[in-house]
Amino acid sequence: MIIVKNPAELESMRVVCKKTATILHKVAAKVAPGVTTKELDDYAAELAKKEEGRCAFYGYHGFSGHICSSVNEEVVHGVPGRRVVRNGDVVSIDFGLCFGGFVGDTAITVACGEIDPKWQRLLDTTQECLAAAIEKAVEGNRLSDISNAVQVVAGRDGFSVVRDFVGHGIGRDMHEDPQIPNYGPPGRGPVLKAGMTLAIEPMINLGVHKTETLNDGWTVVTKDRLPSAHFEHTVAVGKTQAEILTIPVLDS
Repeated sequence: MIIVKNPAELESMRVVCKKTATILHKVAAKVAPGVTTKELDDYAAELAKKEEGRCAFYGYHGFSGHICSSVNEEVVHGVPGRRVVRNGDVVSIDFGLCFGGFVGDTAITVACGEIDPKWQRLLDTTQECLAAAIEKAVEGNRLSDISNAVQVVAGRDGFSVVRDFVGHGIGRDMHEDPQIPNYGPPGRGPVLKAGMTLAIEPMINLGVHKTETLNDGWTVVTKDRLPSAHFEHTVAVGKTQAEILTIPVLDS
């Protein structure tokens, strides 16, 4: 069952999602040559504590990080640790926060210094995939219209869509119905209604779409070890336009 949030619940979602996005933005700004993914993780935990929130990923099914930090060929669920970020890397950071009884979830992939132009095009296209998908999060559309929008943009630029991992509904729980694939034909699945809240998250690969999970049981990598990009927003389905909830508050 896809939960439609009432106005009070949507306002609570706005609050937690703004906090989530602001923390992610600050952590992403710390990406630089020489930083470790554990240092990024520690910073996220510190910021969450200041906001009196709880990191949604920490302890989830035994996950040991406060963020997911995925570098280069790592797609999602990278476990923070001793890995040192180097010039030319791309770093995907996924962060969720619990606050006020609701959950926000958002992700970004950032470049560390100068990166390969093909890698930059991958990042740009993945952001375009997310924007195109969000445009479809409007009442009356079908769920797969979101999925198809991602696939069309990624395919246009010659990239592949990860099929093993998907977006999801979100609200009081981090993972609610429905699952939201990033591929497939349009016009299928449930009809969208205003007030549904969705975590839309394209995961796009430079090479093949196939992935595998490393021996740590968490870190997902591309089968061909070429880079991947991951962007995510939590959005509310609207009558005529989706509302992006995970917009950071930027320092002036």
